[in-house]
Amino acid sequence: MSNEIQTLAPGLKTEPRRRAIGFDYTAPAELFPSRMKKGRPQTRYRRFETAAEAIRFAVEEIAPPALLGAYLEVNETRLGMNEIRELYEDAAFPLRRLTDKKR
Repeated sequence: MSNEIQTLAPGLKTEPRRRAIGFDYTAPAELFPSRMKKGRPQTRYRRFETAAEAIRFAVEEIAPPALLGAYLEVNETRLGMNEIRELYEDAAFPLRRLTDKKR
Protein backbone atom coordinates (compact mmCIF):
# COMPACT_ATOMS: atom_id res chain seq x y z
CA MET A 1 0.00 0.00 0.00
CA SER A 2 1.60 3.21 -1.14
CA ASN A 3 1.31 6.45 0.79
CA GLU A 4 2.03 8.54 -2.28
CA ILE A 5 -0.01 9.64 -5.25
CA GLN A 6 1.28 7.94 -8.38
CA THR A 7 2.47 10.05 -11.31
CA LEU A 8 2.88 9.10 -14.94
CA ALA A 9 6.15 10.95 -15.46
CA PRO A 10 9.13 9.10 -13.98
CA GLY A 11 11.49 11.09 -11.79
CA LEU A 12 8.90 13.59 -10.58
CA LYS A 13 8.46 13.88 -6.85
CA THR A 14 5.07 12.89 -5.55
CA GLU A 15 3.06 14.51 -2.78
CA PRO A 16 1.83 12.37 0.13
CA ARG A 17 -1.91 11.83 0.39
CA ARG A 18 -3.62 14.04 2.94
CA ARG A 19 -5.25 11.40 5.12
CA ALA A 20 -5.97 13.89 7.92
CA ILE A 21 -8.92 15.41 6.08
CA GLY A 22 -11.89 14.00 7.93
CA PHE A 23 -9.70 12.00 10.35
CA ASP A 24 -11.23 11.81 13.85
CA TYR A 25 -8.44 12.47 16.33
CA THR A 26 -10.97 12.08 19.20
CA ALA A 27 -11.91 8.47 18.36
CA PRO A 28 -10.64 5.64 20.62
CA ALA A 29 -7.54 3.88 19.30
CA GLU A 30 -5.58 0.68 19.85
CA LEU A 31 -1.86 0.21 19.29
CA PHE A 32 -0.83 -3.29 18.21
CA PRO A 33 2.90 -4.08 18.41
CA SER A 34 4.70 -6.12 15.81
CA ARG A 35 5.45 -9.75 16.53
CA MET A 36 9.06 -10.42 17.35
CA LYS A 37 10.71 -13.78 16.76
CA LYS A 38 13.01 -13.58 19.78
CA GLY A 39 12.22 -12.27 23.23
CA ARG A 40 9.34 -10.12 24.33
CA PRO A 41 8.17 -7.15 22.31
CA GLN A 42 9.39 -3.79 23.59
CA THR A 43 5.91 -2.39 23.15
CA ARG A 44 2.74 -4.09 24.33
CA TYR A 45 -0.81 -3.71 23.14
CA ARG A 46 -2.30 -0.47 24.45
CA ARG A 47 -5.68 1.23 24.26
CA PHE A 48 -6.02 5.01 24.17
CA GLU A 49 -9.00 7.26 24.79
CA THR A 50 -8.16 9.28 21.69
CA ALA A 51 -6.32 8.64 18.45
CA ALA A 52 -4.32 11.83 19.04
CA GLU A 53 -2.88 10.40 22.29
CA ALA A 54 -2.06 7.12 20.56
CA ILE A 55 -0.36 8.88 17.64
CA ARG A 56 1.71 11.07 19.95
CA PHE A 57 2.71 8.03 22.05
CA ALA A 58 3.75 6.03 18.99
CA VAL A 59 5.85 8.83 17.51
CA GLU A 60 7.37 10.33 20.67
CA GLU A 61 7.69 7.45 23.13
CA ILE A 62 8.59 4.37 21.10
CA ALA A 63 11.85 3.85 19.25
CA PRO A 64 11.27 3.55 15.49
CA PRO A 65 12.83 0.05 15.21
CA ALA A 66 10.37 -1.22 17.83
CA LEU A 67 7.47 -0.03 15.68
CA LEU A 68 8.38 -1.85 12.49
CA GLY A 69 5.30 -3.86 11.65
CA ALA A 70 3.20 -2.27 14.40
CA TYR A 71 -0.09 -0.60 13.55
CA LEU A 72 -2.74 1.63 15.06
CA GLU A 73 -6.41 0.80 14.68
CA VAL A 74 -8.90 3.70 14.69
CA ASN A 75 -12.55 3.28 13.69
CA GLU A 76 -11.78 -0.18 12.26
CA THR A 77 -9.05 1.29 10.04
CA ARG A 78 -5.45 0.14 10.37
CA LEU A 79 -2.71 2.73 10.12
CA GLY A 80 0.94 1.85 9.56
CA MET A 81 3.87 3.89 10.79
CA ASN A 82 4.04 6.07 7.66
CA GLU A 83 0.39 7.02 8.07
CA ILE A 84 0.80 7.60 11.80
CA ARG A 85 3.74 9.93 11.22
CA GLU A 86 1.81 11.79 8.51
CA LEU A 87 -1.10 12.38 10.91
CA TYR A 88 1.32 13.49 13.65
CA GLU A 89 2.98 16.02 11.35
CA ASP A 90 -0.29 17.33 9.91
CA ALA A 91 -1.34 20.86 10.87
CA ALA A 92 -4.67 19.46 12.12
CA PHE A 93 -2.95 17.39 14.86
CA PRO A 94 -4.61 18.69 18.05
CA LEU A 95 -1.89 18.04 20.67
CA ARG A 96 1.45 19.74 21.26
CA ARG A 97 4.28 17.90 19.58
CA LEU A 98 7.58 17.12 21.27
CA THR A 99 9.30 19.48 18.82
CA ASP A 100 6.84 22.25 19.82
CA LYS A 101 7.77 21.83 23.50
CA LYS A 102 11.47 22.37 22.82
CA ARG A 103 10.92 25.80 21.30
